[in-house]
Amino acid sequence: MTQPIEFYFWPTPNGWKISIALEEMGLPYETKIVNIGKGEQFAPEFLKISPNNRMPAIVDPEGPDGAPISVFESGAILMYLARKTGRFYGQTERERIAVEEWLMWQMGGLGPMAGQAHHFLKYAPVMDPPQVLPYAQDRYRNEVARLYKVLDTRLAENEYVAGDFYSIADMAIWGWASLWEGQQQTLEDKPHFARWLDQVGAREGVKAGRALYAELRQTPQQNTDSHKVLFGQKG
Repeated sequence: MTQPIEFYFWPTPNGWKISIALEEMGLPYETKIVNIGKGEQFAPEFLKISPNNRMPAIVDPEGPDGAPISVFESGAILMYLARKTGRFYGQTERERIAVEEWLMWQMGGLGPMAGQAHHFLKYAPVMDPPQVLPYAQDRYRNEVARLYKVLDTRLAENEYVAGDFYSIADMAIWGWASLWEGQQQTLEDKPHFARWLDQVGAREGVKAGRALYAELRQTPQQNTDSHKVLFGQKG
């Protein structure tokens, strides 16, 4: 009997990458909530699994050669799970290269830039004292817009980001991209991106992964007490 993967999670775009992957791959898992607003990511037992005090992370009791393994960093987890199951990673070396290109594009580009856009557009203005910084807001809003145009151009010629097949690269990108409104972006000028958002979002695995503990997700205004923990004032 397959033992469930321990999945350390909070409902954020990075967490959704793995909840979606686990659902899409049909892997059994047990969710371990890590409340990042309360600083649970700094707990010593979690740091043994994720030394960068970030979630998500997993512990697979049935890792390589049957021995347990822990994996942190969402991109590394996606690649590990795709190799483990033999799914969503492409069938040829060229396809795998394309998957890795767009996965790294998300990890090094869209994720950090969209995260900064969220911070300066949504969190900073409701901090105490408020931090309304037009230069930073414009900088990250514009960079996210540029990245979404890159994605739209790619999707004009491909059904999915790595080609004509759905992959872990789509899973990685979709969570952040689905929050385009909070990043103050537009879809009217990005029809291929809009098509892809709807197409991926309609998948049952994506819907299930996105819904995992959705009731715990709060807006910046709802949970101002978390700001000191989230923005580097603890840890």
